[in-house]
Amino acid sequence: MTGSKLSMKPALTRKQLAQCRQQAATLFEQGLSNAEVGRRIGISRQTVSGWRQRFQVQGEAGLQLHPPGPDPRLSQQQQEQLVASLLQGPLAFGYDTQLWTLERIADLIAKQTGITYHPGHVWRLMRQWDWTCQKPEGVAKERNEAAIDHWLEVEWPRIKKGPSSEGPL
Repeated sequence: MTGSKLSMKPALTRKQLAQCRQQAATLFEQGLSNAEVGRRIGISRQTVSGWRQRFQVQGEAGLQLHPPGPDPRLSQQQQEQLVASLLQGPLAFGYDTQLWTLERIADLIAKQTGITYHPGHVWRLMRQWDWTCQKPEGVAKERNEAAIDHWLEVEWPRIKKGPSSEGPL
């Protein structure tokens, strides 16, 4: 292919694409052909044809961009209910420790909404809700708070002071 160059236009951003669709709706209302609309906004005639079909059935709402990916399985109300439940803590739902795990959260989601999630996917929901992993602080069962307080108040200040100069070395 000598003498001819293939020109590749950069992909449109979502904002630019939404603006093109809005312009197309205005031009559709003026009665312009698909080819003319495409020329004016720099979009292929075939794409404009699809937009026109949606525009004729749904109006401007048919040209609105939707978020990429599938629709969420949990409604906004269900998500808010789950966050409120999580804030109550696991003990409120019959678990024997005050620790949420992905398995427990998946179980809670299934019980409250009937929607099942694999525990490995639950962390995506948690990130979406701005929750982070928390590692529980280990505490010994034999821990004696009274003895610790006594040591901190009496023994530690004595040790910190150092040896007294009054006794034998």
